[in-house]
Amino acid sequence: QVQLVESGGGSVQAGGSLRLSCAASGSIIIFTNMGWYRQAPGKSRELVASITTNYITTYVDSVKGRFTISRDNYKKTVYLQMNSLKPEDTAVYYCRVLPMGNWGQGTQVTVSS
Repeated sequence: QVQLVESGGGSVQAGGSLRLSCAASGSIIIFTNMGWYRQAPGKSRELVASITTNYITTYVDSVKGRFTISRDNYKKTVYLQMNSLKPEDTAVYYCRVLPMGNWGQGTQVTVSS
């Protein structure tokens, strides 16, 4: 089973940017759709962005125009560029092989006002 390792989280002020990375242990992700999820304290985990093998992207309404998902199959890595961050973006972010792959350990994003 592919192992996923997220990185790039941190603490930023509102309006700032972060770039998350999700590195996979195997090449299987080249052939799969991938997603970024987040889970805020006291809330359920939600899918915020996804990318298909044909590079078709989808976003939850709350991040449209601010977040960009991308993939580099050569590096076996999926990225989430997050701009114009808001305090409500504070959460642990996870990547996942869609639709029902295993989870990575997550990376914490904290946005202060």
